[in-house]
Amino acid sequence: MKRDDNNHQSKDQLSPKKNYKKQRIKTWIKKIGFIGFLFFLIKGLLWLIIPWVIANFFF
Repeated sequence: MKRDDNNHQSKDQLSPKKNYKKQRIKTWIKKIGFIGFLFFLIKGLLWLIIPWVIANFFF
């Protein structure tokens, strides 16, 4: 019995519409990841800077 490989699409043979949608999702996730990284970096730095400023200038 011969398997019919023409009916099965591999990941590389996705339709252009599906491939475009998949690429958009990857781009969106990367963008959110970078924005999330920056958010938590800035938040962490503020958690260090604000108490230092309060301790040095008000006490």
